[in-house]
Amino acid sequence: MDFGRLMTAMVTPFDGDGNIDWPSTAKLIDYLIDVQKSDSLVVSGTTGESPTLSDEEKIELFKFTVKHVNGRCKIIAGTGSNNTAHSIHLTQEAEACGVDGILLVAPYYNKPSQEGLYQHFKAIAESTKLPVILYNVEGRTGVNISVQTTLRLAQIDNIVATKDCANSDQLTEISAKAPSSFRVYTGDDSVTLPSLAVGAYGVISVAAHIIGAEMKQMIEAYLNGNVQEAAKMNGRLHPIFKGLFFCPHPVPNPVAVKHALALKGMPVGGVRLPLIPVNEVEDQFLRNLLIS
Repeated sequence: MDFGRLMTAMVTPFDGDGNIDWPSTAKLIDYLIDVQKSDSLVVSGTTGESPTLSDEEKIELFKFTVKHVNGRCKIIAGTGSNNTAHSIHLTQEAEACGVDGILLVAPYYNKPSQEGLYQHFKAIAESTKLPVILYNVEGRTGVNISVQTTLRLAQIDNIVATKDCANSDQLTEISAKAPSSFRVYTGDDSVTLPSLAVGAYGVISVAAHIIGAEMKQMIEAYLNGNVQEAAKMNGRLHPIFKGLFFCPHPVPNPVAVKHALALKGMPVGGVRLPLIPVNEVEDQFLRNLLIS
């Protein structure tokens, strides 16, 4: 299964009452595929506000996205949690919905050992025929999936990739030592280009909501050997990569990108508590960054 170089971790549109806005979801899907050139969409990941979506909403979102996409790109379902049995249940529901793969975040809060992490992911992978992408983001989960644990998991047939937000040393070592079929994606937009240079295959992106087409051009320029051109493009895009998370101070994802979409004429509603919308200072920062 080739999920492509540019995967977008899709936001979940909400209406004025905080319910999933299905017409806006359809418009966003079309926009991400046709305009921003996403190869795959991750549905109900962290950017999709998975912590505040019910299982029923997630399953409905999987079904809706699969039907609306209709084979135009790959659909990855975020089914990870800190409860192995619950993740198995949701994974099996996602498989029944017809998604192309699943994304499993490292168990958060309970801080398992490396052996516990291995057994958690192994159990979920064995419960499904779907390809599995690991998701390592220590800043949100409190635990790092080590290089050694990732390499062990890469030996399991249907664990095919990792989205890793660790440092370049970890990305380098995994890329160098994993089976050739195992793909490494960075989860940090701002290091997309340097990650390619150390062996990563692509990016699972937030900024692709806004500058996906440009990111695709940058990746293709690098792969075609036009390194200088790719570096210039990276320099132009870098303020947006950083600004969507620091506007001008740290803002939790997906608060800024949802507001940015509205500024770009693609409104997707607000965020669910405990997240809150941007304030006046953050709004002005994003306007200055995106509207010129």
